Amino acid sequence: MLKNKNIIIVMGVSGSGKSTVAKALSKKLGYQFLEGDEFHSESNINKMKNGIALNDKDRIPWLRDLSKMLFKFKSNGTVLSCSALKKSYRKILSKNVPANNLIWVYLKCGTKVLEKRINNRNHFMPLSLLKSQINTLEEPKDAIFLEDSLTIKEQIDEIIKRIYD
Repeated sequence: MLKNKNIIIVMGVSGSGKSTVAKALSKKLGYQFLEGDEFHSESNINKMKNGIALNDKDRIPWLRDLSKMLFKFKSNGTVLSCSALKKSYRKILSKNVPANNLIWVYLKCGTKVLEKRINNRNHFMPLSLLKSQINTLEEPKDAIFLEDSLTIKEQIDEIIKRIYD
């Protein structure tokens, strides 16, 4: 991969470890960290809390807001955690970021691991919505793929190796 890319989006379904990996990566690189979930509207959060899956109409304003945030911080170095489940969502997210400044990291996890993680955390996204996320997911073709068998440290080391080597 090319050097000097400074927007990294850590993506995957709920429970894949996006926030944990993105936060650790941003700290290691000295980059700004953006938690995608913090930018959901109250109505989106309430829908998910009530077990109602978000649709494109719900997600698009959220994705546009995140894209604007990425543009705002594009020269600072930023790591965003965001599900980015569909190719069309990734297109919205990357709209304001030059392609040569963007790196996608996809955290791929088995269903049993995802279920365990979701059951062991305090988050507005209930386990009942995991299947809808898995069904919505369109795996990226242009991303660093990381399996759930790696530790957080191993994931961070692998991302840095793949970006800067």
